[in-house]
Amino acid sequence: MGEKTHAHPGAAGGVPAAGHPSDVRNVVLVGHSGSGKTTLVEALALTAGAVNRAGRVEDGATVSDHDEIERRRRRSVHLSLVPVAWDGRKVNLLDAPGYADFVGELRAGLRAADAALFVVSAAQAAESVAATTRAVWEECALVGMPRAIVVTHLDTARTSFEEMTRICAATFGGDDPDAVLPLYLPVLGPESADGHAPLTGLTGLLTQRILDYSSGERAELPPAPGQEAPLKEARDRLIEGIIAESEDESLMDRYLDGGGGSDIDIATLIADLERAVARGTFFPVLAAAPAAEGARQGIGTVELLELITRGFPTPLERTPPVVTTPSGEPEAAPVCDPEGPLLAEVVKTSSDPYAGRVSLVRVFSGTLRPDDTVHLCGHGLDAAGQAPRPCHEAEIRVTALSSPFGRQQHPVDRCVAGDLVCVARLGEAETGDTLSASGAPVLIEPWSTPDPLLPTAVRAHGKADEDKLSHGLARLVAEDPTLRLEQNPDTHQVVLWCLGEAHQEVALERLRSRYGVQVDAEPHRVALRETFGGRGAGRGRHVKQSGGHGQFAICEIEVEPLPAGSGIEFVDKVVGGSVPRQFIPSVEKGVRAQAARGLSAGHPLVDVRVTLLDGRAHSVDSSDAAFQTAGALALREAAADARIQLLEPVCEVTVLVPDDYVGPVMSDLSGRRGRVVGTEQSPGGRTLVRAEVPETEIGRYPLDLRSLTHGTGRFGRTHARFEAMPPQLADRVRAERGAGSPGA
Repeated sequence: MGEKTHAHPGAAGGVPAAGHPSDVRNVVLVGHSGSGKTTLVEALALTAGAVNRAGRVEDGATVSDHDEIERRRRRSVHLSLVPVAWDGRKVNLLDAPGYADFVGELRAGLRAADAALFVVSAAQAAESVAATTRAVWEECALVGMPRAIVVTHLDTARTSFEEMTRICAATFGGDDPDAVLPLYLPVLGPESADGHAPLTGLTGLLTQRILDYSSGERAELPPAPGQEAPLKEARDRLIEGIIAESEDESLMDRYLDGGGGSDIDIATLIADLERAVARGTFFPVLAAAPAAEGARQGIGTVELLELITRGFPTPLERTPPVVTTPSGEPEAAPVCDPEGPLLAEVVKTSSDPYAGRVSLVRVFSGTLRPDDTVHLCGHGLDAAGQAPRPCHEAEIRVTALSSPFGRQQHPVDRCVAGDLVCVARLGEAETGDTLSASGAPVLIEPWSTPDPLLPTAVRAHGKADEDKLSHGLARLVAEDPTLRLEQNPDTHQVVLWCLGEAHQEVALERLRSRYGVQVDAEPHRVALRETFGGRGAGRGRHVKQSGGHGQFAICEIEVEPLPAGSGIEFVDKVVGGSVPRQFIPSVEKGVRAQAARGLSAGHPLVDVRVTLLDGRAHSVDSSDAAFQTAGALALREAAADARIQLLEPVCEVTVLVPDDYVGPVMSDLSGRRGRVVGTEQSPGGRTLVRAEVPETEIGRYPLDLRSLTHGTGRFGRTHARFEAMPPQLADRVRAERGAGSPGA
């Protein structure tokens, strides 16, 4: 930020452990897919001396640790950590996925970081400030997280830094667009015939010095004659923005007295700028580009590293997370003190083919060392109050600690409060688990994750995969809290709930490649129900004689429908002992067993009253099994004599969309046989639409809503009740099942 003329390279091949929280900066890079986050991380690592000029780590591993899935998809799908050293500080760069399906990894990055760097592409002006990026900016604003903006791809034809700055101020500035201002202006080379103008350097608005990279090395030059005037307007706006955020009220008086800030020392302005950035009240905009062939530094990377180390806060300035005991009793907020009691959190879990399960851990208090015995405690409830997995606790011994460097893991001897570290074989640790001092268990409140709403039914491809499937799915869900596993007892399907299609594909590919489980995806079936549309009567006769004891049972029943939610009610109205008392429970058992198997299309029968009216028994041949069979036969005969209705689950759906999309969304819901029950205005020019929609119509709604609203819509759903399915749809279900019902 002070525009130094030399770099401070880090230790190639690994970054030493930090000695104190004040020496750590944790930064998450946020941006739309394709905005250039990963390229920027590599450029920063190159400038810091962590990689060589070819963009490779000195010991032969790549900076960005993409697995085979990610290389094929050409986009990052997980949170990755690249630590670098700069100016005596350890900078943990967290590269978060930009695709909406992997927002769970992004939320983990926000928990691990103390500041956010929003990367926007000048070549993707509309997409770079897409709904996902704006939503993350709002999340950061709620917790006061400091932020800065980096504009990339300025060397693309027909791009404009001024236009991108205007878009960022309008999008991120809210009520105060003057809080989003550039610190530097780009210097462009000669424009080619296709409109391409290479980025050759930057001009510092405060110092008015040119930082020239055209030679491949960073050089500081005085401004050329005639350049001061075009810079004046941008410089004056920047100084006004800094002074407006300054705690020194005298600066504003001096500025308004007519000096225009000329009598204010630049060092004072820079110091006030750094404090405003650290407070999260001023959001500087910078430009950056990767290093050209043969160059030692990327353009703007030195300035960016200086902003991170001098303007972004240390872990000491972070608001601590909420902590409770495992029983839910509140605990005192942790202090970021290396000498305090241990408190750490597993922010990411991954599997390595050689090291096994590897946990990325953020230490909030105390110091984590190899061979320490710690208490591992996991949540049963997530932030939404759901119970995706059981609580778990264990005393475990920490093995080796390491710092990631591409595919390499470099051993470290400690991890102090505020720093990040990788721990291999940390018991059965899952993402979101808490590590605390042995004998003093506490829990950190989990971060919020979106509810996965896209179902995928999976089954083992072969007999050899059946034994490995449950283990592989359990490991997959432990790594990724945004996946939800369901064993549906009605459809007998194993269902993996995901955030989107890309999330789904990556999860299945990880099952195959990482855990060696070959699976086949199959259509997800919605659990339906059946009920009687009117009264019916049936007689069950089970009489067999084959020598010795035979089987003899006859019963007569009547069935009538009940209100929704009543279940199955069994009534005994037998008189005269025609069915002995000991066999009446047998009839009920047979009726309930047949109801569970279904009558018309194989779905459970609900909401009926079954009345046992009469029957016959034999003193020798009647038995419990015989009357169970007779009860089932009677119910089936009653179904053949009545009208059987199929019931489908109806969901209460809430859809939050910008006002411009309310009409298309309501029309789409109506086309899904939905009933819109109301709308509510929400802050930020958005509307909450409430509707009731059959579950069979919203299996792919997450994908359709994203397409309909260009990624700006959000929805949730809860089960409301079962309702009768339209006859034509019910007939189609029965036809697919291969069983028609004459009385339907």
